[in-house]
Amino acid sequence: MKILVAGATGNTGARLVNELADRGHEPVALVRQSSDTSKLPGKAKQRQGDLTDLQDDVTDGCEVVIFAAGSGGDTSAEMTDKVDRDGAIKLIDIAEKSDVRRFVMLSSVGADDPDPDSELAHYLEAKHAADEHLKKSSLEYAILRPVSLTDDGPTGSVRLGDDVDPKGKAARGDVAVLLADAAEQDEWTGAIKLMETNY
Repeated sequence: MKILVAGATGNTGARLVNELADRGHEPVALVRQSSDTSKLPGKAKQRQGDLTDLQDDVTDGCEVVIFAAGSGGDTSAEMTDKVDRDGAIKLIDIAEKSDVRRFVMLSSVGADDPDPDSELAHYLEAKHAADEHLKKSSLEYAILRPVSLTDDGPTGSVRLGDDVDPKGKAARGDVAVLLADAAEQDEWTGAIKLMETNY
């Protein structure tokens, strides 16, 4: 499948692009002009695009879109809104008008009901808005909500479900594997899954 990856040069996105390529898919990395693309596999196609200013043809030719971007908790509220809320919503809308069949969202634990007292409150509210917009769209969707991320590779030992420890950790390598699964597998259709790595 031809799969567009938003956030392809980030810590999780680059792992995901490599995972998709290893599985025989045709990943298309959405990259800004200034992005460091050195971690992307040579066979990955690159498509110029900026989540704060997306063009209407950005998803052309792709069957699946995976949103693996994130401003993180350290950026300004304005940039969080531009990337995690508005950028995601715009990409969903563009995908809906194209040939995209499925949209996979990398969200966050707590995005279902953001705690206003959390230090990540604004980030979680932005993720919540994007998740809700996706759920109301006509696209097949899957939403993955990991706990706090580490830079570890895939362990193959994860827990999915409501018994996930919100204060646990999730390896980016495991997240990348699950996002790829969500792009491929029918069992992920309409699924919203909380996730942690069994450390």
